[in-house]
Amino acid sequence: MIKELIQYREFLKTNVKKDIRGKYKGSFLGVLWSFVNPLLMTLVYAIVFPFILRNGPDHYTTFIVIAILPWNWFTTVISQGTFCIVGNADIIKKVYFPREILPLSSCTSGLVNYLISVPIIFIFLLFSGIGFSWYILLLPLIAITQYILTIGIVLITSAINVYIRDAEYIINFFITMLFYATPVLYATTLFPEKYRWILYINPMTTIMNSYRDIFYYKQAPNMDLLLPVLGASILLLVIGILVFRKLKKGFAEEV
Repeated sequence: MIKELIQYREFLKTNVKKDIRGKYKGSFLGVLWSFVNPLLMTLVYAIVFPFILRNGPDHYTTFIVIAILPWNWFTTVISQGTFCIVGNADIIKKVYFPREILPLSSCTSGLVNYLISVPIIFIFLLFSGIGFSWYILLLPLIAITQYILTIGIVLITSAINVYIRDAEYIINFFITMLFYATPVLYATTLFPEKYRWILYINPMTTIMNSYRDIFYYKQAPNMDLLLPVLGASILLLVIGILVFRKLKKGFAEEV
């Protein structure tokens, strides 16, 4: 599989560019929407939720934007990635290429879009007075963990969606529910310590907290939690590859 991906690397690169540019094709602001969308969402949350969470953290807008950007990356990739095989039915029927390129390009374009939007976090850190620390250098480790996790998920969901079309809607509903079980708008300390373990069943909890550790709290992420999540993500990636390779044989007939 790796050999084929290397052989078709130009096609992969082209597909990633198409995913990034196609998303904003015809719009006036173009790629700037990568900045504008999370900014608008953050402003809404920052206006509404301080009234709900009266004992929320200081610099609440910055607190939210640090998590909302990677969460947008996660949800967008899962949603678009799940549909990537069915959405490219015409090319799958006509041309041979490693089918893994489609979910991989969806996940990679999501990572690129996130990296484009990271300067928004820097702006909020600067103007809020929180500032920076050298722990920001650990950002690639956290981003790679999330990237591997999303690839593993999308390999499975995109393959299953070919055979069970309702999977797309079920997954989108599940992701919406998962938003409230992930500390995007709140801190995990909001919950009693004896129940906090329930939140950590969700790997995105550790990932969100790790982003906040390096940006907001200016400290090292909890490696006792992050490294197991990285290990579990790699395991999920292996499972995703096996599931995808098993199911991809019937893609051309099913789509």
